[in-house]
Amino acid sequence: MEKIQLKNSDLMVSRLCFGGCPMGGYGWGNVSKKELIEAVHAALDLGINFFDTADTYGLGESECTLGEAIKSRRSNTIIATKFGVRVENGNTFYDNSENWIEKALDNSLKRLNTDYIDLYQIHYRDKKTPINIVIETLEKLKTKGKIRYYGISNVCIEDLKELENYKGKFVSMQNEYSLACRKNEKDILKISRELDITPLTWGSLGQGILTGKYDKNVKFDSNDRRSRETYVNFYGDKLEKNLRIVDTLKKIAEEMDKPVASVAIRFILDYIPSAVVIAGVKRKSQLEANLKALNWNLNQKFLNVLDEMSE
Repeated sequence: MEKIQLKNSDLMVSRLCFGGCPMGGYGWGNVSKKELIEAVHAALDLGINFFDTADTYGLGESECTLGEAIKSRRSNTIIATKFGVRVENGNTFYDNSENWIEKALDNSLKRLNTDYIDLYQIHYRDKKTPINIVIETLEKLKTKGKIRYYGISNVCIEDLKELENYKGKFVSMQNEYSLACRKNEKDILKISRELDITPLTWGSLGQGILTGKYDKNVKFDSNDRRSRETYVNFYGDKLEKNLRIVDTLKKIAEEMDKPVASVAIRFILDYIPSAVVIAGVKRKSQLEANLKALNWNLNQKFLNVLDEMSE
């Protein structure tokens, strides 16, 4: 298993992280709790020790399912979850206040059936709570043993001014990144370098378009968030470009005798050698395809071709 140590921590994590958004059971089509738990168990058996979720995935359902799946194997599991997106009375808003962080953490601990979180992440900044207050709160929770380390998600270059005085505090940053979405690449590279933190990529398979399962006639049921055109990877010119990338991935996958999804993941692992790839999983077969991204490398020719195709 390929592993990497998260910066500023003693967390040695698998470079492939089990993404828990589909585990929320909402917005990703038909999802089976039984299959999800089987996939978690298979991941642990095969050496995956890093699992990423959030309190808003399925309004807590993802954390509950993950907690149930790992209850007898907690010591072998590194759990990353998030706070900062608050849902009340049908309204969704961002909240990084001290009171909400503490309340959100206690709720996550209960759902995950654990007494500590390995990596607690700011999901989104609320643009009003000063970062020093957030960090003071997280440090207090570290002292209490409720969290081990903390990270930040969905940040951009403009956020560096706020964060640069806290180098060494955060261990990781998350941002969307894949062959289908490279708009954040410069931000990821600069922020991870300036703050000396480990980049984690979400949306690493472009919400599934990079698995090679879809063509120009792709349609989703209404219970799948990708039925909405805000999921641009499946619509218009963006879909056409993505399918050209997928055609290239298929040729490389055939030559390397690998699943298409594994080549898309391997591109990130090789192109950003310091990164961890988060890939959402609904069932064991998806996990097995993703795992085939590990323990080999794309040659420079293939890296260059994919780089040019996805610019």
